Amino acid sequence: VQLVESGGGLVQPGGSLRLSCAASGFAFRDYYMSWVRQAPGKGLEWVSEINSGGGSTYYADSVKDRFTASRDNAKNTLYLQMNSQKPEDTALYCCAASRGYWGKGNQDTVSS
Repeated sequence: VQLVESGGGLVQPGGSLRLSCAASGFAFRDYYMSWVRQAPGKGLEWVSEINSGGGSTYYADSVKDRFTASRDNAKNTLYLQMNSQKPEDTALYCCAASRGYWGKGNQDTVSS
């Protein structure tokens, strides 16, 4: 089983990035998927969840109306579009499957 995140980097406040999470080794299309983040010196924060079919999404209040989760089950890939980013969005972003699989994460830094 592998979950590999990509697409992070350095972005200015107000900017956008899209994270990807490539899944392999399990039936991706059967599982809810989540994004979780950890800011420097802080604990884990749940960001978003998407159901197995991609038709339902859920967000933390801190990212609602700015972030959008989506998935392509044909490509076994999860996405997180992050718009209007704020410095407090700076964190290591990890994807996770509802079965308990986790990726290692990808860094997103929002700074001018």
